[in-house]
Amino acid sequence: MSRATREAYRDRLLPLMAEHPELICLDTDTGLFNADYVTAAGDQYLNLGIAEHNLMGMAAGMAACGRMPFVNTMAAFATSRALEPIKIDIAYNRLPVRIMATHGGLAAGHLGPTHQALEDLAVLRVLPGMTVVVPADAAATEAFVEQSVDLEGPLYVRLGRKPTPPLPAAAPPVIGRAQTLREGGDVVLACCGPYPVLACLAAADVLAGHGVEATVLNLHTLSPFDAETLVAAARPAPLVVTVEEHWRSGGLGGAVAEALAESAPTRVLRLGMPDQFVDEVGNQEHLVDHYDLTADRVVRTVRTALDQKETIG
Repeated sequence: MSRATREAYRDRLLPLMAEHPELICLDTDTGLFNADYVTAAGDQYLNLGIAEHNLMGMAAGMAACGRMPFVNTMAAFATSRALEPIKIDIAYNRLPVRIMATHGGLAAGHLGPTHQALEDLAVLRVLPGMTVVVPADAAATEAFVEQSVDLEGPLYVRLGRKPTPPLPAAAPPVIGRAQTLREGGDVVLACCGPYPVLACLAAADVLAGHGVEATVLNLHTLSPFDAETLVAAARPAPLVVTVEEHWRSGGLGGAVAEALAESAPTRVLRLGMPDQFVDEVGNQEHLVDHYDLTADRVVRTVRTALDQKETIG
């Protein structure tokens, strides 16, 4: 059953707060938390209004005093308007603030480039000590929220807006460890986030029909990055294709290319948003199709690249 990652986060946080009185939810008028939730959370919930910069500073102060704040805002605002306090107040002091950022990627497509977050992974994965994760479905979101209680330092979680389908049954993902969803020796499909992961799984099925066996890696944690699993999968393969709902610069594709350049030089093709501001109005599904972040594009990319290699060889 399809379910929104942001709703999975909300629904898992409330019982966790009952178990851990040090947890506190700081909101920015996101509308995610209804009256029943606010009543149940009691003094463990504060709505600060639309004030993202203040949100991060207040969260840092609470974390320094022994609390564990879960802060709610949109991804575009967390990584632009509130970047300075995230860097200086939170990351520099390695404080246990959980930045739960909704509307990641193209999820706010209908609101235009001001509200779209296509730079957030590049911005935050380079901050020392910042853990950055991108759940691919609701079950992964719940797992990451639970694991975050025992995680040291700050955490950024990129969440969506609308329901997305669950992944095929698999062991729960673990922060910091890549999730191998399928194994094959001809190509590695490296991805993160709901639409890219589903596209890669669908593409792997199509490629298998053409005699090409793909490993599908859900690289849900961009920092700390599981280079070991990636390198092990990439060493026998002539090609790695990355797929992400992010600008091609600096995100998952960048992390994969950096890791392989150092340890297992391999051809890497990066599929993502073109390095330009979105010039099309529409919801997330429309924009994903419009910019061709699809299984069909993954298949075309892999087959073209492998055909070229065979011809050159």
